[in-house]
Amino acid sequence: MKKKVTRVFYISLLIALLFIVWGIIPSSILPTWNLNNITTNIQGFIVDKFGWFYLLSATSFLIFAIFLVVSKYGNIKLGKDEDEPEYNYLTWFGMLFSAGMGIGLVFWGAAEPISHFNMPPYATADETEAAKTALQFSFFHWGLHPWGIYAILAMALAYFQFRKDEPGLISTTLKPLFGDKMNGAYGTVVNVIAVFATVFGVATSLGLGAQQIASGLGFIVPAISNTIVVQLIIIAVVTVLFMISAATGLNKGIRILSTTNIIIAFLLMFFLLFAGPTNFIMNFFTTSLGGYVQNLPSMSFRTTPFNSENAVWLQNWTMFYWAWWIAWAPFVGMFIARVSRGRTVREFVIGVLLVPTIFGALWFAVFGGSAISLEYHQGMDIMSVVNDQGAEIALFTVLENYPLSFITSLLAILLISTFFITSADSATFVLGMQTTGGSLNPHVRVKLAWGLIQSATAAVLLWQGGLGALQTASILAAFPFVFILLMVIFSLVKVFREEARNAPLKRRRRNEPTERI
Repeated sequence: MKKKVTRVFYISLLIALLFIVWGIIPSSILPTWNLNNITTNIQGFIVDKFGWFYLLSATSFLIFAIFLVVSKYGNIKLGKDEDEPEYNYLTWFGMLFSAGMGIGLVFWGAAEPISHFNMPPYATADETEAAKTALQFSFFHWGLHPWGIYAILAMALAYFQFRKDEPGLISTTLKPLFGDKMNGAYGTVVNVIAVFATVFGVATSLGLGAQQIASGLGFIVPAISNTIVVQLIIIAVVTVLFMISAATGLNKGIRILSTTNIIIAFLLMFFLLFAGPTNFIMNFFTTSLGGYVQNLPSMSFRTTPFNSENAVWLQNWTMFYWAWWIAWAPFVGMFIARVSRGRTVREFVIGVLLVPTIFGALWFAVFGGSAISLEYHQGMDIMSVVNDQGAEIALFTVLENYPLSFITSLLAILLISTFFITSADSATFVLGMQTTGGSLNPHVRVKLAWGLIQSATAAVLLWQGGLGALQTASILAAFPFVFILLMVIFSLVKVFREEARNAPLKRRRRNEPTERI
C-alpha cells in the first residue's frame, strides 16, 4: 500500500499547528480571544445543550455491540475466510488494553473512587452507600460503555480493511452509505475530523501522564516540584523515547511495550491487593460489580433535569468521559482493528468488551478500594491531599500507607511512563495511517511529525489550564466525531445484511467441487 502523504496530512497538520500557535500566544495579547477562554465557552455550550446527546450516543454504541454478539452476524470474520489471528490472546489483550486505557487507569485508579466517595453523584443515605456508589460509577465510566464505543469503530475498520481490501481509513467505513463520494472531498472531511479527534484525545492522556509522573517524582524526591516546567520537561523526554519506539515498528516497539505494561500493571495491582485489605477489596469488588450490572440501564440514561448541583457532577465526570472515549475512538479503533485481523465479529466484541472491563473493574476495586478503606476504616483524609495537590497525587498517597511504598511508587512511575510511550507510539502509527491513505506501514518521518504535534498539543493544553484544559479539549474534539460514529452503525448494518444474504451462495460455491467429485 502506498506510503505517500495525502491532502488529509497537510490540512490536519495546518489545523494542529494553528492551534498550537494560538495556544502559545499569551492571554495578555488576546485577553478575550485567547485559546482557554474560547474553548471553555464552546465546551460549556456543548455540554449544556448536548449532554443528553452524548449519553444516548454512548449507550447506543454499547447496545449495538451487544446485539452483534447474539445476532447472525456474529460469525462474520474480520478478514478473509481463511485468515487466522496474527496475535495470541495474551498479546492481543495487552495491546488493545494498553492503547485503550493506559495512563487514564493509573491516573484515576485511586483518585476517582475517593472523589466519588466524598462527593457522590447524588445524595446517599450514609458512608457505606456512598462507597458502593463511588465504585459503581468508576466501573461505569471505565467499563462496557467506552469499550462499546471502541468496538464499533474498530470492527468497521477491520471488516472493510481486511475483508473488503479497502484502505484503513475512517472514510472507508461510510462507503456503503455514500459510495464513491468518500473518495473525494467528503472523505477528506471525515478523515480530517478523525485526525483532529485523535490528536486532542491522545494529547489529553499525555498531559495527564506528565502531571502524574511529575507528581510521583516529587513524592519520591521532595526537591522536585510538580510544576508546569517539570511537566514540560517530562513531555520532552518521553517524546524522545516514544519516537525511538515508533521508529522500530508495530511488531517490535509497541508489542514489547504492551506486554511490559501488562506485567507491571499486574505486579502492582496484585501486590496492593495482598498487601492491603484483601478481604475488604474482594468483597467490595464483588458487591460493586453486582451493583454495576444491576444498575447499568439507569446509570446509562441518567440525567439531572431538576438538580443543578448533580448536573455539574454529571458534566465533570460522565459527559467528560463519554467525550474522551469518543475522541479516542479513531486512534484506539484503528489500532485495535490493525491487530484483530482473522477474528470473528462475535469473538472480537466479546473480547473487546469483557476482558478490559473486568480487569478495569478489578483495578478500581484494588486502588479505589484501598483509598476508601483508608478513609472509611482508618479515618485518613486522602481527599484533602487531592484537593490541595491535585488528583495525580492520590495514587502515591495510597501507596505510601502500604509496605514497600518507595518500590511501588517507582513501579507506578515506570508503568505511567510505559503507558505514555505506548499510547503516543500507537497514536503516531494511527495518525500516520490516516494521513498516508491507510498505509499499514506509514513512513517513519510521518509518524515522527505527528509525534511532535501530539506532544506540543499536550504541552500547550497544560500551559493553558492544566486538567481543565485537557478535559475541554476532549469534549470539543469528540463532538463532530460522534456523528460519524453514529453513521458507522448504519453503514455496518447495511453491509452485514448484504454479507448475510450472500453467505448461502458462497457456501454452495465452496461445496461445488466436492459435489462433482
